[in-house]
Amino acid sequence: MITVTPEAAAQIVKSAPQAGAGELCLRLAARLGDGGVIEYGMGFDEAAEGDRQVTTNGVTILVAAGSIELLAGATLDYVELNPGEQRFIFINPNDPSHKAPPAAR
Repeated sequence: MITVTPEAAAQIVKSAPQAGAGELCLRLAARLGDGGVIEYGMGFDEAAEGDRQVTTNGVTILVAAGSIELLAGATLDYVELNPGEQRFIFINPNDPSHKAPPAAR
């Protein structure tokens, strides 16, 4: 399904009380946008009928049936893009814009 890195899990746990999420789970969503690129969404939510639920690195993730296929094998990470600029990113081999990291030599 989807993996959450330890860095992303730590940020999610830190963000939950700030968002007033309490015991809510993190919902991840994906859809095909213009040009076939996958667009992502995330937010705290309650489980709904038909959701797939997975716990990874201590964080419970919810994914609606319509997003499961698009998120299969994806990783949610929290990285520093530029000094002082951190954000969540999706590393998803299902996304046509995904670029695999260079192979180790």
